Amino acid sequence: MAELNHTFTWQLKAPPERVFAALTEPAELKAWFADEAEVEPRSGGAFRFWGPHVYGAPRAGTQRLTRFEPGKALAFTWEMDGQPSEVVLELTSGDAETNAGGTTLTGTHAFAQAPAIGRAAEMVDDLWRILNGNLAAHLKGGEGLCRPDFASPHPEVRVSTVIDAPVEKVFEAFIDPELLKRWCGAPAPVVEPRVGGAYVYGWSYEVDGRQVAGGPTRILEYEPNRKLVTDWPDWRGDPTVPVQRITWLFEDLGGRTRVTVVHDGFVRAVDISDYPFGWAGFGEMLRSIFAPAENA
Repeated sequence: MAELNHTFTWQLKAPPERVFAALTEPAELKAWFADEAEVEPRSGGAFRFWGPHVYGAPRAGTQRLTRFEPGKALAFTWEMDGQPSEVVLELTSGDAETNAGGTTLTGTHAFAQAPAIGRAAEMVDDLWRILNGNLAAHLKGGEGLCRPDFASPHPEVRVSTVIDAPVEKVFEAFIDPELLKRWCGAPAPVVEPRVGGAYVYGWSYEVDGRQVAGGPTRILEYEPNRKLVTDWPDWRGDPTVPVQRITWLFEDLGGRTRVTVVHDGFVRAVDISDYPFGWAGFGEMLRSIFAPAENA
């Protein structure tokens, strides 16, 4: 197998010292990263983490620190799917204009040989997307954390939002193309409100040189003001990945509406990627179109 090197850069809304603590103190690691954690804060010391919310759901931790520079950097070993790897995380002050007082975290996750699993590079990318979202949420106080159970045979994402509008109005925002444009970034939506009808956001983007028409394509279930179910092809445009499902549930709260999105059909828990944070963001954008206009 060829080597695998994954790199990433995150902008975090906390100073480097605070981020370093979240990355290295056992109590903090257990809040966003692992079920159990043990740290010997020195190069060569233990950096053990394990449990069902750790990739692979290990029952014990064997990781070790290979670098430990408080407030600046750490590196540690991490065996994944039978292959050794090393993670290097470096912290610098955030950009003065775009992230003043924050942290720029630059990371590398390197394997001498890629894990012998399908879509290994995508696995590593998706895992760090999950960890990015959870670390950012933890630094903001913990709201919005999503810790997938890597031992679950049926992983799913479930996010709820309460909207200050009647259920009929909220449901309309899912079938009126002009309203769709306002909350889900759909540039050219197509909606045929019936089972089997087209349901397209009109997204178009590129992933690794591949042009992708992202988002749903058709309606699988349709119950006005109660339920809307669509398909959800792989966001990277990989035709070998089974199509997932998006279920929108609408609950009448007497003038208000609870909207719940359930995203399922994942082959493996790590495929959840950063969807929890994306769907939560969609919920906030949906809420915003029903927010009262501010007085001039």
